[in-house]
Amino acid sequence: MSTTGSQRPAQVSAARRRAVIDALRRGAVPESGLDLLATGLDRFEAALDAELDAVASGGSVFKAVRGEYGSGKTFFTRWLGERAKRRNFAVAEIQISENETPLHKLETVYRRLTERLTTSSFPPSALRPVVDAWFYALEEDALAAGASEEELTTEVEKLLVARLAEVSRHAPSFATALRGYRAALAEGDEATAAAVLAWLGGQPHVAAAARRSAGVRGDLDHFGALGFLQGLLTVLRDSGHTGLFVVLDEVETLQRVRSDARDKALNALRQLIDEVHSGRFPGLYLVITGTPAFYDGQQGVQRLAPLAQRLATDFTTDPRFDNPRAVQIRLPGFNQDSLVSLGVTIRDLYASAAQAPERVRTVVDDAYVADLARAVGGALGGKVGVAPRLFLKKLVGDVLDRVDQFEEFDPRQHYRLTVVDSELTDVERNLAASVTGGPGSADDVDLEL
Repeated sequence: MSTTGSQRPAQVSAARRRAVIDALRRGAVPESGLDLLATGLDRFEAALDAELDAVASGGSVFKAVRGEYGSGKTFFTRWLGERAKRRNFAVAEIQISENETPLHKLETVYRRLTERLTTSSFPPSALRPVVDAWFYALEEDALAAGASEEELTTEVEKLLVARLAEVSRHAPSFATALRGYRAALAEGDEATAAAVLAWLGGQPHVAAAARRSAGVRGDLDHFGALGFLQGLLTVLRDSGHTGLFVVLDEVETLQRVRSDARDKALNALRQLIDEVHSGRFPGLYLVITGTPAFYDGQQGVQRLAPLAQRLATDFTTDPRFDNPRAVQIRLPGFNQDSLVSLGVTIRDLYASAAQAPERVRTVVDDAYVADLARAVGGALGGKVGVAPRLFLKKLVGDVLDRVDQFEEFDPRQHYRLTVVDSELTDVERNLAASVTGGPGSADDVDLEL
């Protein structure tokens, strides 16, 4: 991912700056404030904004993001999610994994979606505020149509049936559960209301008494999950949201599961793509992320020919001419220059609220940032593309914090890069172990000008 041509806002709130810096200090991708770091993504902005606008107008979009480990896939999807949230989308990020969230069990994917659902006003899980806002909107619509207070319950029921008519063709229990939730609230039975809403969110093992009171049975299954997703989109739209942005992250983990589960998951992905393109999910922007090996290898997408056809994209040309409107887009990853540029951006962001801003900028100058970037890349076998996370963690936590707090600290004299296994991801650890012909360990990497 290129990081040239910064366009960071001139004024940054203390809370946003602190959230970004704290996340980088932990070696994590910030949950918000990514526009402060997202330089070089302007090549995608026009096409992606047009797609978000199309979804907000009732369309639906599927997008596949392709990139090696460390190329910034999670950063990219969170950056795009922030743009969606500014358009009043609800957002959910789901980590695909064999044990926690297997892709071939769409009922589990739906459950994770409702657990991680967030809006510009509410953190996860925002399901209850969204449902409450929906019922409030129905009441307002009924009153606006001339309903009296005595008629309100009946008129809201009529609106509920009308708004969910299409959903009820596929998942009638969705509307039934909403009625049960509202009835429990009207009776002041908070425990039953919460249990029914949990069932509506796909949670298993809801108390039988709560299910009986709402008139629903059993647990959500694979096929019902698609109907419930359709219902959730309707509720979001009627409660004032323009759409739902969903990320299925780390889909490449499918390559490591049993062959039968992998085949089911790939087919489920193919089914999701077809449903999105058929128009069944108006207001849905669905994104998956994966490595090139997942898209091109025989243990991934290529294992299912119909799925491979749907995701086929030409990447034989110069990356500069990649089509951001294509179903699959690639993130080229970092090189030495872009990594240094990102480091300088972080240094300036840090200095803008530091105790000693001038000392930070002077001691941690551009030359030192470049030296540190080279050293971290060297510690990872020269694979600069996977270095950003560790580089930014070291830059903020080991260098900038110390320069800001200790007047005598000079990283050129008092700091030597150290990398221990416990702070590395599996990919980073493998690259560090593969270093040959260079320093024996990260301790042997000098930061000299």
